[in-house]
Amino acid sequence: MEHKKTPKADLENKKGLFTEIGLVIAFAFVLFAFEWKSYDKVLQELDQGAVVIVEQEDIPITRQDQPPPPPPPPAPTTILNIVEDNVEIKEEFTIDAEATKSTEIVEYVPVVVEEAPVVEAEIFLVVEDPASFPGGEPARMKFLQENIKYPQIAREMGIQGTVYVTFVVEPSGKLTNLKVLRGIGGGCDEEALRVVSIMPKWEPGKQRGQAVRVQFNMPIRFVLQ
Repeated sequence: MEHKKTPKADLENKKGLFTEIGLVIAFAFVLFAFEWKSYDKVLQELDQGAVVIVEQEDIPITRQDQPPPPPPPPAPTTILNIVEDNVEIKEEFTIDAEATKSTEIVEYVPVVVEEAPVVEAEIFLVVEDPASFPGGEPARMKFLQENIKYPQIAREMGIQGTVYVTFVVEPSGKLTNLKVLRGIGGGCDEEALRVVSIMPKWEPGKQRGQAVRVQFNMPIRFVLQ
């Protein structure tokens, strides 16, 4: 009698399903194997007698006795210089240690040294040899004509006239104490002083052959052309 398999008992058609189930189970085992952690057991033996018990010691309280202060230094000894009776001692000042309220005190008056006043040399108005411009009167007139600049204000206002300037010719020939005796305004007075201040040194005036200080008055005329 021939035995025949039923279609339900035939597992050939389910081969693919079983293969997939086997692969899933194998993959699960592999994944579980990778995630598995193992720990080594370490036995730590404690050395017996390694624990040392330190008993607390009672620290005695000690007192620091401060040393007594040093004795004060001895008083300086006074050395007396004994001199003979016939030796003269010059005293610059005397101190009266036993002075009282009734003792008369002499007021100290400082010595004031008066300085000698400075006496300026005499200024002569008239001398034997009068002071003069180097080169004479023609040179002085030429110097004034070449250096005087007519002020613009005086030119516009039509101001003209003579400005009188006074100064002192020193023994060295230098001109000092420049002043305007009489002016005309419009800037002419300032211009006259400026020109005189730039003049070269004069020949000093002489009295008895010696150079002296001489007062000199100079007229400077401003004329519009």
